[in-house]
Amino acid sequence: MSNVLIIEDDNMLGDTLSLYLTGEGYNATRVEQAAEGIARLGMVQPDIILLDLLLPDLDGVNPCPLVRKHTDVPIIVISSENNISERIRTLTLGADDYICKPFSMQELKARIEALFRRIEITRLQARGLAPEAEPETDIVLDLARRMITVDGQVVETTFSEFELMKLFYLNRGIVFSRYALIQALRGTDSFINERAVDVHINHLRRKIEKDPKKPKLIRTIWGIGYKFMQ
Repeated sequence: MSNVLIIEDDNMLGDTLSLYLTGEGYNATRVEQAAEGIARLGMVQPDIILLDLLLPDLDGVNPCPLVRKHTDVPIIVISSENNISERIRTLTLGADDYICKPFSMQELKARIEALFRRIEITRLQARGLAPEAEPETDIVLDLARRMITVDGQVVETTFSEFELMKLFYLNRGIVFSRYALIQALRGTDSFINERAVDVHINHLRRKIEKDPKKPKLIRTIWGIGYKFMQ
C-alpha cells in the first residue's frame, strides 16, 4: 500500500483528497503547511506528495524548491493557477506533474498511477530488468521561423498543427484536455472543435512518430486528452 502525503490548507479539498485516496487503497496523510509536511516526511515516508502551490506559511512563495530540498519523492502540484508560464516554472523548480483546480479525482488517480509506472520502469532499468528503450526521435522547434525538424529533417505543418506542437513542446509531460487545446487554438483557428483537434493530432503523429499507430510522443490519456513526451 502506497503512502501519499497531502500538503493542502483548503479543508474541503484536503478532506476530499484524503477520503478518496483512502478509498482507493492509499495511506493518505494530510497537513496544512509546508513546514509541517517537511517535518512529517520521516514519519509518513511518502511514496508521492500532493502539494498545494499556495500555502499559508510561505506567503505566496513557491513551495517546490523547499520540499524538493528535503526529498526526492515525486511531487504533483495542485494549483488554481492555470498560467502556462507558472506551470513551466513549477516543473523546473522540482515538481513532477502539475494539475489545475478544479480537477476530477479520477484524473488525479490516473496521474498518480502514471508516475508510479515511470518510477517502476526506472527501477527495472537500473537493475537491467527492463527492455532497452528505443532510440528517441529528435524533435526541434524553431519558433522564430515556425519550423519543425524531426531527426534533422524539416516537416511541413499547417498553422494549427504548428500551434498545437508548440503548446505540447513547451509543456512536455503536461496533460491537456481537448477543451484546453480548443481554447489554445481558438484565437488562430475559429473552426476548431473536438473532432478537429483529433484530426490535427492524427496528422501530427503521421509527421513526427516512428509508428503513428503506436505513438510514443503524443500520447492519448484516455478520458482526459493528450500529452507530449520526449
